Amino acid sequence: AEAIAGHNVVAVMHFAAFSLVGESVIDPQKYYQNNLAGTLGLLQAMRETNVMKLVFSSTGAVYGQADSKPIAEAAAGQPINPYGTSKWMIEQVLADYRRAYGLQSFRLRYFNACGDDPDGQIGELRDPETHLIPRAMMAMQGHAEFSVFGDDYATPDGTAIRDYIHVVDLAAAHIRALTLLLEGHEGGAFNLGTGSGLSVLQILKGIEQEAGRAVPHVIRARRSGDPEFLVADASAAHAVLRFRPQFSDLSTIVRTAWAWHQRAHPARNA
Repeated sequence: AEAIAGHNVVAVMHFAAFSLVGESVIDPQKYYQNNLAGTLGLLQAMRETNVMKLVFSSTGAVYGQADSKPIAEAAAGQPINPYGTSKWMIEQVLADYRRAYGLQSFRLRYFNACGDDPDGQIGELRDPETHLIPRAMMAMQGHAEFSVFGDDYATPDGTAIRDYIHVVDLAAAHIRALTLLLEGHEGGAFNLGTGSGLSVLQILKGIEQEAGRAVPHVIRARRSGDPEFLVADASAAHAVLRFRPQFSDLSTIVRTAWAWHQRAHPARNA
């Protein structure tokens, strides 16, 4: 509350969370304690300082194994892992806070965030790395093994399909949501995706075409908690947020990721 009060805050963007599906299955308490309890603490501080506008980083994981393809916002509420459940619980809390306290919030359900700054100034850099595209690039350079978890899904090539959305497009959607809140919009839940899906093997092929070398990989069993298909129906975001991705085609995603990866790991490209 002191941090909010001391900086004349009028709205909050809440991104902080643990987000590894597999880890959430192994250690759900870690996810509920951090994601859910941490958010409750933030909301208490916001109420104490009368800051009642929030842009919340939610996830396509709130849908679980949805029947609809692509997935519309109304299909939410059946997550299949504790990470998705923690985010869905927070969305329910925000709805209650809207009714009880007048909190205005956008719940932005990201699908698979990826890509890097087109100018090459910032990008993904984790230790250990957990995201598909940088992990595949590390494997391509011989510094890590890349595992494809499941090749027996009911998809064209047997690997899981996701909706990949460039971080620059995600950032633009957040700015738009914040602008609407400041203009008096009450918010809502919206998918942030492209409306089309790519399989794991399609991503690997795109990386290989950009870099001009193969991505060595091994096929492993499916991971617990991984849905087969997650692709957004993004029509509501198009209509309300006027959100239309500009950077989320596969070639741009891979090109920006590979350019950043070579800058971030120069020694690995000898």
